[in-house]
Amino acid sequence: MKIVMLADLHGNLPATLAMEKMLDRIRPDEVWFLGDAVGKGPDNAETCDWVRSHCTLCLGGNWDYGIGGKEFPEDGYFWNQLGEERLNWLNALPREAEVTLGGIRFRLFHGRPVTPLMQVNDDKDKLGQAFHAQTGDFTGVIFADSHRPFVRTLHDGYIINTGSVGNSLGVNRAHALLVEGEKTKEPSPLMFTILSVPYDNQAAAEIALQDEALPHRDAYVNEILTGVYSR
Repeated sequence: MKIVMLADLHGNLPATLAMEKMLDRIRPDEVWFLGDAVGKGPDNAETCDWVRSHCTLCLGGNWDYGIGGKEFPEDGYFWNQLGEERLNWLNALPREAEVTLGGIRFRLFHGRPVTPLMQVNDDKDKLGQAFHAQTGDFTGVIFADSHRPFVRTLHDGYIINTGSVGNSLGVNRAHALLVEGEKTKEPSPLMFTILSVPYDNQAAAEIALQDEALPHRDAYVNEILTGVYSR
């Protein structure tokens, strides 16, 4: 079974469409969304609708809840783009899910607000907390939020980040995670592949620059052009 797990589209339609072409090549059995369809970029209705039409499992992220729940007045730009029906959908997304693949019980979530921000260079004690939840202990964690893909092993098990489709930090490509294995409690082989997809970053930046109302526009443009966090 092939499952692509992706997140953090953040209103970047060119990056999303580039990832869609990659999915057409891979032909996964399922596509799972781990949060943050919206925010930052200019094409939020489009990336929200893409998630809804392409993903069989959808979880919420901090930007989805912040915008969907109208928590911050400065996000009025995004509210106007999305409309009430999409906002309600975003705000109602579940926070986490689980799946057992190859005998490993994986906990799936975006990151914030389920946990504090977790990054690739965090120490094992901080990352290790994510393996323990009210529903029990896990032997794998797959999440997003920090916009950098990685695969690490700890004593608790695997901890894996999908990376970001639309707002990658470090390497400014569109990233996602391909997991290949069987949905079984019996130990069996698994494959984890980071998808790294180039897209037209300059075209994405031009779309943003043409929209003078986009909040923190210059920071967003710098992030997608350089991969350097700018806000």
